[in-house]
Amino acid sequence: MDNSQNIDFVLRTVEERDIRFVRLWFVDVLGRLKSFAISPEDLEVAFEEGIGFDGSAIEGFAAPEEADMLAFPDPSTFQVLPWRPSSDGVARIFCDVCTPDRKPFAGDPRNCLRRMFRQAEEAGYIMNVGTELEFYYFPDEHTPKPLDTVGYFDLLPSDSARDVRRNTVLTLEKMSVPVEYTFHSSGPSQHGISLRHAEALTMSDAIMTAKHIIRLEAYEAGIHASFMPKPIAGEASSAMFLHQSLFDYDGNNVFYGEDDPVYHLSPIAKSYMAGILMHAGEISAITNPTVNSYKRLATGKNSSPTPTHATWGLRNRAAMIRIPIYKPGKQLSTRIELRSPDPMANPYLTCAVTLAAGLDGIKRGLRLPAETELTDAGLSDRELRELGCAPLPRNLQEALDIFENSVLMKDALGEHIHSFFLKKKRKEWEKYASHISEWEINQYLASS
Repeated sequence: MDNSQNIDFVLRTVEERDIRFVRLWFVDVLGRLKSFAISPEDLEVAFEEGIGFDGSAIEGFAAPEEADMLAFPDPSTFQVLPWRPSSDGVARIFCDVCTPDRKPFAGDPRNCLRRMFRQAEEAGYIMNVGTELEFYYFPDEHTPKPLDTVGYFDLLPSDSARDVRRNTVLTLEKMSVPVEYTFHSSGPSQHGISLRHAEALTMSDAIMTAKHIIRLEAYEAGIHASFMPKPIAGEASSAMFLHQSLFDYDGNNVFYGEDDPVYHLSPIAKSYMAGILMHAGEISAITNPTVNSYKRLATGKNSSPTPTHATWGLRNRAAMIRIPIYKPGKQLSTRIELRSPDPMANPYLTCAVTLAAGLDGIKRGLRLPAETELTDAGLSDRELRELGCAPLPRNLQEALDIFENSVLMKDALGEHIHSFFLKKKRKEWEKYASHISEWEINQYLASS
């Protein structure tokens, strides 16, 4: 459907389903979901003229003297909220944030990804993304104590959250977010959910929706869902694995390489990977944006296969980029799995910067470095450096130093997002880096 057809569908559904409140959703620079509600009578005007709101109330949006913002609902994202009453119901719709002259606001993460998406389209590519999101359940937000001791993929009566996972999936599917599978992950009380692939903007909306519903269903069950990358020292860390591929306008997967019998990767895919690996340090502040993120990256080998260097491999789950081989030789299934991002990352900005890095690799025809194999997972930092594998930043400060001087990041994110993100994260580093309690350090950060 085109935009006018989508708008007609939304207006008709609002009337037929007795919707009395329409929640306008948008995301701030740090990836925190924001919302305000309008009446259905104002929805048609919202599509045409936008709804004004105070941007100075949103951290990172605008100064008080430049506070006026417009929220334009994206009709393709309309969904009735299934957990609200069927009479006098509630719906949600993601918005694009604009300035009063109707120009896209430079601090809107959705706009940032749209800009990068257009650059990819100009080069003939459409980015598809699938996501595997990991998280922990705890008794409450103050107690980082596991609810069970169940392990990876275990089917046991002691899996305390199987009903919560079930309810989460049912709610997501009612919200038109297709779930591939859910499972108990490797850590005690750690869980995972895999979202079926979609184009990058739709997937970023889906990730924000999934995180909200995971928290909501946990709250309804009297527990707390935490997306902290490393909530418990010595236990498995949580990731946000991104399965990425590029398609052309005819629906062909340009990552598929018929002439490559081992990896089934095209030269385009290899240059895309080489771009991400070359810019690994620059994108780390976005893909791993908290103090706690680097507890995961620095200690991954001791508890779970987590990338510590800019590496790639076919079967090596400790690599930054892994090549899944679930269906060897199947064109549509050929993809790369980016394993460094964590659940605290803003998905819009994460997709934008990884796409920027990959496109830079394609544009420059970068050659992919040598693969690190599964047997290389235990190599020391020195040995990996000798193989040409650059280490990922060891803490947030190091990541921000690299991020600050990155021309690619300034171009991909724009000056507004780049400067605000840098300033905000510098303050967080100064405030939390030396704090004693790892859990207390990250409670503020984990609110996103």
